[in-house]
Amino acid sequence: MQSSGSKSCRCPSFKLREVASMYFTLIAVFLVILVVALQGSAPHRSDFPYKVPLDPQGLLELSWNVSYPEQDVHFQLLIRDLKFGLLFGMSDRGEFENADLAVLWSDGHNSYFGDAWSDAKGQLHMDSQQDYQLLGARRAPEGLYLLFRRAFSTCDPKDYLIEDGTVHLIYGILEKPVHSLQAINISAIHRGLQRVQLLKPNITIPDLPRDMKTMEITAPDVVIPSQETTYWCYMAELPDNFPKHHIIMYEPVITAGNEALVHHMEVFQCAAEFDSFPHYNGPCDSKMKPDRLNYCRHVLAAWAMGAQAFYYPEEAGLAFGGPGSSRYLRLEIHYHNPLVFEGRHDSSGIRLYYTATLRQYDAGIMELGLVYTPVMAIPPGEDAFILTGYCTDKCTQLALPAAGIHIFASQLHTHLAGRKVVTVLSRDGRERQVVNADGHYSPHFQEIRMLKEVVAVFPGRTGPRCQHSVSVLQGGFGILEEMCVNYVHYYPQTQLELCKSAVDPGYLHRYFNLVNRFNDEEVCMCPQVSVPQQFFSVPWNSFNRDVLKSLYSFAPISVHCNKSSAVRFPVRRAPQPKLHGKTPSHSCTQQARGSWSCPGNPRPQEDTEPSSAPVFKTV
Repeated sequence: MQSSGSKSCRCPSFKLREVASMYFTLIAVFLVILVVALQGSAPHRSDFPYKVPLDPQGLLELSWNVSYPEQDVHFQLLIRDLKFGLLFGMSDRGEFENADLAVLWSDGHNSYFGDAWSDAKGQLHMDSQQDYQLLGARRAPEGLYLLFRRAFSTCDPKDYLIEDGTVHLIYGILEKPVHSLQAINISAIHRGLQRVQLLKPNITIPDLPRDMKTMEITAPDVVIPSQETTYWCYMAELPDNFPKHHIIMYEPVITAGNEALVHHMEVFQCAAEFDSFPHYNGPCDSKMKPDRLNYCRHVLAAWAMGAQAFYYPEEAGLAFGGPGSSRYLRLEIHYHNPLVFEGRHDSSGIRLYYTATLRQYDAGIMELGLVYTPVMAIPPGEDAFILTGYCTDKCTQLALPAAGIHIFASQLHTHLAGRKVVTVLSRDGRERQVVNADGHYSPHFQEIRMLKEVVAVFPGRTGPRCQHSVSVLQGGFGILEEMCVNYVHYYPQTQLELCKSAVDPGYLHRYFNLVNRFNDEEVCMCPQVSVPQQFFSVPWNSFNRDVLKSLYSFAPISVHCNKSSAVRFPVRRAPQPKLHGKTPSHSCTQQARGSWSCPGNPRPQEDTEPSSAPVFKTV
């Protein structure tokens, strides 16, 4: 993990005894008195631009803001029905073990607040370094507001490092009094998790044109199924003879009362080669869904919980409508309904803001990473396994303009086994700049994220690297197969729509022959047998796993350098790029629990005019 090099320890008083005679049933009165003492430190409610419900019923609501100069986050928790306290915090994957927690609890007479942590067994401990700083609290008609802050990095081994990417927030509600922090049994309380991007980029909102219009792509009156997870698909159409426009902004439209159920949404444009698409309004995994809807994959907009409106740079917009553009759009909504509510009606979706006054550049979307193919399989028995896709210099030299492109947003994507994803820009054999990284990536939380800084890329090379946690898994389109992809949003648009790689099939067949030679059992590795069948025939011992991992690290790669028409640029095969050295860390690195290294804040090297071509590496 990484952290800022400096440490400013904040140690609030964690035992609050201002009203010793008050029972916790009168906690609202107690907190009103408390805020009188602390009101000078508390930010105004309007200072919290980001908001997300924590629990499915909406009883807990988190708002926050980010201060990059101060390197901290201010949190505001709205508790609609506080009983005897709550837990709020962060952990690597949403576990309550080895978690970093702020805890408010009561023994029925006195109330306490403190920075705590849980061990591998889930036992709570007060942290000797108090880094959750209580700022105040206030009562309102809708409930109680608890205000506190936390630095991104504390260099405390018990604390979670708040960094770019997904953060797994956890919460727990105390419904009975407890006599001490250690008496809290986290396995016996009502608890849950929510995923957000806490560190939102500080981006100036551009001016919007006067001729701007809006279009809502919303599913009409869906009865949310009474099951935990549903992906709902709805087909919409643009008007006849709809001319070319630029999308310059979009935002979510959430039906009131369903804020905790609508998890994320995407709008896809369909392939232009089909004249028509069937109307459909139903579950995306239904057998009744027409197969042609699978050709609606071009992303126009994507939103996930906690995200605000998405703005395009002033000089660019995403084109839709006009010649060569499909009139058909597919809205996909992920409903997360863990309490299995019945009869909830929903008409959520995404509102597009667009203009007929075209901007200087068309924005484009380029797909980087691994080819959707079974040749990049993941063996069983691996806690973590890294796959890497490359966009090589030979591809970008042919496909990118001499003036280069500018990447301003990114959407990382894997299926169920993905755990970490990073895309780096490389040149002269060295990693120069991180395009986007998520060390706590979750396939259940995907959104288009605006980058803090626009990344300029000149003709040359790059790609994503993905870390997966799985048993035997093939690459492919299906949800039970795996992907490693970064959809980068950039301008000006080029003909290059897909720049990906996979291990050379010839080298993979050499691997199968090697396995067959050293295996004691009869295993069919015949060339006429499909690659998935050959993978499933491999006896997965440590030797065969290690050899496959080694193969992926040195074998030549098959390069897919495709235009939007699916016609490939004349690049087919390339040696695997050899990169020496890593992009410099921005801050502290936690080497192990209890061990930190704080080297300062070296600035990453940026891509410059080509001395040699760049490479995208996506892992």
